[in-house]
Amino acid sequence: MMRLSRTNRTPLSEWWWTVDRWTLLAIAGLIVLGIVLSLAASPAVAQRLNLPNFHFVYRQMIFLAPALVILIGVSMLSVRQVRRLALIVFGGAFFLMLATLVAGPEIKGATRWLSIGPFSIQPSEFMKPAFAVLVAWLFAEGARKKIAGVPLALALYGAIALLLVLQPDFGQLSLVTIILVALFFFSGLSWFWIGSIGTVALAGALMAYSFVPHVTSRVDRFINPESGDTYQIDRALDAFKAGGFLGRGPGEGEVKRILPDAHTDFIFAVAAEEYGVFAGLMIIGLFGFIVVRTLMRARGESDLFVQLAASGLVLLIGVQALINMAVNVNLLPAKGMTLPFISYGGSSLLAVALTLGMLLALTRRRAGASLAQPMAMGRAFA
Repeated sequence: MMRLSRTNRTPLSEWWWTVDRWTLLAIAGLIVLGIVLSLAASPAVAQRLNLPNFHFVYRQMIFLAPALVILIGVSMLSVRQVRRLALIVFGGAFFLMLATLVAGPEIKGATRWLSIGPFSIQPSEFMKPAFAVLVAWLFAEGARKKIAGVPLALALYGAIALLLVLQPDFGQLSLVTIILVALFFFSGLSWFWIGSIGTVALAGALMAYSFVPHVTSRVDRFINPESGDTYQIDRALDAFKAGGFLGRGPGEGEVKRILPDAHTDFIFAVAAEEYGVFAGLMIIGLFGFIVVRTLMRARGESDLFVQLAASGLVLLIGVQALINMAVNVNLLPAKGMTLPFISYGGSSLLAVALTLGMLLALTRRRAGASLAQPMAMGRAFA
């Protein structure tokens, strides 16, 4: 039997002794919670749709196996390989996002999906981590005066923003914008750029509110609940009230039986009803731990690209989780954003695995040392 000793030079042993095992443990905790909450929330939704009770559970488990392969496999990559992978994924996701505008089915007024046999894929989910890594590379190379990093990053953002507006998917656009602004801040660029991006984002949000009916409706319902249907939010809040501190117990939740998106957007409310505030704090704690620990490890890296890419990836996960949970407790308007590794959804599960795999690869102890010397632009993607 192979032992993972420090003297064993196999790829698996090297990975085990260099990967951040505490972050890996927190990720494992999220995966386990995702399975438990899928068993809690999915059967009620399946029954309402006249599907087998464990229809969504089985489908989630089908995607979980390749997600774990992606997570571990990508986390074994070198820093240079992560950059290459990000470029490939971004190119593929961009092409598929274009294809959704032509061949994607319209669901709830948006064309964000592509059907592949019995499954559907949301390309924008895979675009996000690739975008964070590429923008980090552009900023890092720009800081070394190798390329015009800022204009290229803005051009990349503009192309993605245009596709997301055309779909439309303003939730993902908001998330991508937050990551871009955060990377601007972390890279030490001037407040002029940060303020300019913030101003453009605010103007875009106002235009979306003014001219996109479903955005107007969601914001109006958030500001004034009497202006429209707030059924889902009201039921989610009922779930939190019913759960109390310790919850009703596994399988005893009632609100999930009438909550339309109990297994996706509002699974946090299901967790609160059945397992109480304790479960909610555990989920928040796991995400918070991953974010804080990654930022601390990134701070100790010697390479600017590693610092920025790791920070962007972990903020991508943390902000998405924060938005989902804030919507559940009515602190933000509904955005249709999943809770990473916990909500049902094949595209989301695979994309989160890719994101955290890249994150683990970049924060491995040998990752920072491998690029301690400045990169030459000519061999950055070699």
